Amino acid sequence: MLDIALSAEPLWPDHDWQTLAARAARAAIGLTPHGELLTAAATVEISVRLTSDDEVQQLNCQYRHKDKPTNVLSFPMVQPDLLDTVTQNSDDGEVLLGDIVLAHGVCDREAAARGIGIDTHAVHLIVHGTLHLLGYDHIDDSDADRMEAIEVDALASLGIADPYLIQED
Repeated sequence: MLDIALSAEPLWPDHDWQTLAARAARAAIGLTPHGELLTAAATVEISVRLTSDDEVQQLNCQYRHKDKPTNVLSFPMVQPDLLDTVTQNSDDGEVLLGDIVLAHGVCDREAAARGIGIDTHAVHLIVHGTLHLLGYDHIDDSDADRMEAIEVDALASLGIADPYLIQED
């Protein structure tokens, strides 16, 4: 079972972020070889924090040594190759998959530049962050292509257009 622990700072607009985050994470997980996490006996928890650029900048500086805000940060708590073992052998029936943190200002500016709502952009970033929690990355082109394909399919399943298509005027 998947559980989303969501906290949102007041600067984020009113929205059902809990449902949005759960749908995004489910869509991402379901398209990976880790799809069984959605029906595991253990409760698989993802913490999602919607916060300020300042908080994300502090986290980005502390953990990635980049002194600037970014749209999304992911902090995996389980090594991807141990996911199956951890969920089967959880002592208390719970597994913390990791944390996803979104920066409001960065997300809002990116959404406006793309002509989409911040909620739609947040779905994409939560899908992206969830894939990072599962061990996906975009360091080299082949990994980036694989991760992007899953993102596009997950977003399509939620009725969201491919965010990687270049829109020409």
